[in-house]
Amino acid sequence: MSSDKPSKVRSRMFNAPLHKLGKIINARLSDDLRTKYAFKTARIKKGDSVKIVRGEYAGVEGKVTGVHVENGTISVEGVYRERVKGEQTPVKITASKVMITSLNLDDKLRKTRFESKTPKSRGA
Repeated sequence: MSSDKPSKVRSRMFNAPLHKLGKIINARLSDDLRTKYAFKTARIKKGDSVKIVRGEYAGVEGKVTGVHVENGTISVEGVYRERVKGEQTPVKITASKVMITSLNLDDKLRKTRFESKTPKSRGA
């Protein structure tokens, strides 16, 4: 049973090993993908297209250029912040604040995982 105490939840998250942090980098799928693949959420991967749903950059769509497992954040193409020196740096966005609009299915394991649970195969 997991704890309801915020300090315990935070400490477990900050001290978690990388293989468990990877599961935290999930985002919900768009309605089209949800009906196509019968999944609600998926782990974000480099190459996925996402739409930022909340925050300063809400409404922006772009491809994921980087996934930072240690922080639970991602970098999205086209979302930059200007530094004092004048150079642009990518903004790290929390994975829970985005919605996946298109999946990168170059990975064979990921492709079989999504296609094995289609509504047709479940008899729905």
